[in-house]
Amino acid sequence: MTVVPTLSPSNLLAESGLRPELLAQLTHVRALLAEELAAAPGDNEACLTCSFQAEDVLLLKLAQELRPNIPVLFLDTGYHFAETYAYRDRIAAEWNLNLTNLLPVKTVAEQEAEFGLLHQTAPDRCCGLRKVEPLFSAVANYKVWLTGLRREQARSRTALEEVADFKLPSGVTVRKLSPFADWTTRDIWQLCAAFEISLLPLYDAGYTSIGCEPCTSIPTDPNDPRSGRWAGKKVECGIHIQADEIQPAGQAH
Repeated sequence: MTVVPTLSPSNLLAESGLRPELLAQLTHVRALLAEELAAAPGDNEACLTCSFQAEDVLLLKLAQELRPNIPVLFLDTGYHFAETYAYRDRIAAEWNLNLTNLLPVKTVAEQEAEFGLLHQTAPDRCCGLRKVEPLFSAVANYKVWLTGLRREQARSRTALEEVADFKLPSGVTVRKLSPFADWTTRDIWQLCAAFEISLLPLYDAGYTSIGCEPCTSIPTDPNDPRSGRWAGKKVECGIHIQADEIQPAGQAH
């Protein structure tokens, strides 16, 4: 049975001012989430990965309407901006998140002592150790994986589907949802404003795609929001690359 979210008067008032197209998109996303979460009814059958960027926080807001205690997975690489950590902690407290901070096997100090600054010399390997391995290990414990991915974010995401089976290196397959696949940045920001969601302060400084501090800069191409990531060496960290698509270390993802 599909669960219909109960909206507060403030949410209903906010949504009354949305343009019809965006309201229709929101209705579709809510229906998709309701259907998919109903098929994974256990408290620990679905998870949501959150970088605490705008898309992820908005998706978290909508997911909590249906499942307030949904597990939220954050990749704590040890290299994030101080602002990201502060914002994560504030949202976690204010929204009472069921938050898990996924840690790599090695601390930043241990990794740098053994391998040097991998984020400079071998960014694929750094992402593999600090993002891909911890996330894939955690996601394997769930049936459904919610993400805030959008096609508009990068050329590498133009074929992104709303719902797709995702095969992990372990052989486990999870159902991956990207409900905002065809949404624009304008759509995301307008809905965040309507819901009065305060966003990561780094956006105000000019960042458009925010990851680890050493690998994130102000975008170099105003038409490419991810042009400020990895100094142009690659476009994906690897967590959204299926096992059969993973390239050998050293090649850009």
